[in-house]
Amino acid sequence: MSARVEQSRELQTTVAQGEAVVILAKPQIEGAAAADGFMDCVAKGLSTHQNPVDVVDNNAFVDQLFPWFEPGTAPSRPEGVTKLLGKPGVSEKVSSTGVRYVVWLNGATRRTDGGGSLACGVAPGAAGCIGFGWWEKESAFEATIWDLKQAKSAGSVGTNVTGTSAIVGAIVPLPFIARVEGTACNRLSDQLHAFFKGGG
Repeated sequence: MSARVEQSRELQTTVAQGEAVVILAKPQIEGAAAADGFMDCVAKGLSTHQNPVDVVDNNAFVDQLFPWFEPGTAPSRPEGVTKLLGKPGVSEKVSSTGVRYVVWLNGATRRTDGGGSLACGVAPGAAGCIGFGWWEKESAFEATIWDLKQAKSAGSVGTNVTGTSAIVGAIVPLPFIARVEGTACNRLSDQLHAFFKGGG
C-alpha cells in the first residue's frame, strides 16, 4: 500500500474554546460527492483524537441552516459566506451551532485495475476454489477548509492511498485485503487535526 498527503495553508487556523468544525460533502456538478460513511469516519477521527476537535453533526447543521447549505444553494466560494451571513437570521443560526470552520470533503474510492482468475466448484462430498485474483483500489480525497468568521478559504489537505488486494484459491479462498479507504480516512483525519491543532 502507498499513501501520499498534501497540504496548503492560506490562513492560520485555531479552534478556540466554544468553536467547532463541520464536515460537509462538497456539492458536485457531476459525479458523486464524498460518501456519508467516509465523512463520519473523518469526523470520528477528529473528535476522538487525544486532543479532540469539536465536530458538529453534518446532518444537524444542514437541517438547522436549511436551505442555505443544501447542495443547490450552498455558497460556491468562501467570499459568498459574507452575503449568506447578511441574510436575516442566518448569522444567528450559524453562531448557535458554534461552527467556525466548514470542511468541504470531495473524493471517492475506485477500482483502478485487476486481473487473474478464480474458479470454485462443488462436488459430492467436496468443495473448493483454485486460482488467483487481484485488484487495485485508489482512495483520493481532498478537504477544503473555509473560515466562516473571516469568510475566507483557510487552505486544503488531501490524501491519496492505493493498495492491491488479492484472493488465493487453495481449497478455501484466502483473501488479502488492502483497506485503502480506512487508511485514507486515518491520514485525512490526522492531517485535519494538525491543521486545526498543530498549527502546521
